[in-house]
Amino acid sequence: MRKWNAIISALILAAFLIHGISGGLILTGQMAGGAAWLTAVTHIMLTLIAVHAVIGIALTVKAYRKRVPGAEYRKENRIYRARRYSGFAMILLIGWHVLIFMGKSGEAYRLNLFAMPQLTGSILLVLSLLVHLLTNIRPLLISFGIAGFRIYVKDILWILSIVLLFCAAAFVIYYLRWNVLWRFR
Repeated sequence: MRKWNAIISALILAAFLIHGISGGLILTGQMAGGAAWLTAVTHIMLTLIAVHAVIGIALTVKAYRKRVPGAEYRKENRIYRARRYSGFAMILLIGWHVLIFMGKSGEAYRLNLFAMPQLTGSILLVLSLLVHLLTNIRPLLISFGIAGFRIYVKDILWILSIVLLFCAAAFVIYYLRWNVLWRFR
């Protein structure tokens, strides 16, 4: 089950890169939105995230049942808890993200209001994704059997940090376009 979860995680990561970059370009006004292939990538990514969440919950329950009563290992389990908490936060924030960016009226997409609560939720999504990626990239590379993964971790985290910064900046630019810049046209 862990191997399937690793494969699904890699597919989610690839779909996220496409979704994050194209979504950022759409939010900044550099690309037209509503393309069918983008919608398909988003639906595939959401399906993979749901499967990943179910597998993650199953593995967590399995680990919880195997724990030794009285042995807490609080210090050693910080990363384990960070993985679980960030995953749970992402489940909630992805639901938030879907709710604020959905809506189709005929052939045109209608976006809901994008005010400070929507911006805050979007930035929290980026931050929880960052924590989830930072704590899980090493086990992902190990599960694929990549020897000398330390070399790859730096490169992968560099690319992901640039994409995440781009996504956060796109949310801020979209917030400014929605709430401030339209007044000057």
